[in-house]
Amino acid sequence: MMRTTLIVLMFAVLAVPAVAQQATAAQGEKLLAEKKCTVCHLVNGAGNKKGPVLDGVGAKLSKDDIRAWITNAPEMAAKANIDRKPPMKAYTDLTQDEVDSLVAYLVTLKKK
Repeated sequence: MMRTTLIVLMFAVLAVPAVAQQATAAQGEKLLAEKKCTVCHLVNGAGNKKGPVLDGVGAKLSKDDIRAWITNAPEMAAKANIDRKPPMKAYTDLTQDEVDSLVAYLVTLKKK
């Protein structure tokens, strides 16, 4: 009985990060809409066709690079020698959880 309980507990502990990560990506997708990111970006065929397309960004950029684009876009644009009008601002008003959720969602965008 004790061994079965221990096995079930271990499975639950190991399964939590995967479930939490999926929930975080879903929250990021919702947050992308709430923060009106599609005013400038195209995602899954929705949004501004003139702005940077986010489809495939998960295959092109690392999690750290995606995070940097969200939190410090002017620096990333300078490093990449990108001069867009209007330039993307640094979203310093987002909470850590919001940034984590956006990153979790954006890394799932692997295909164009």
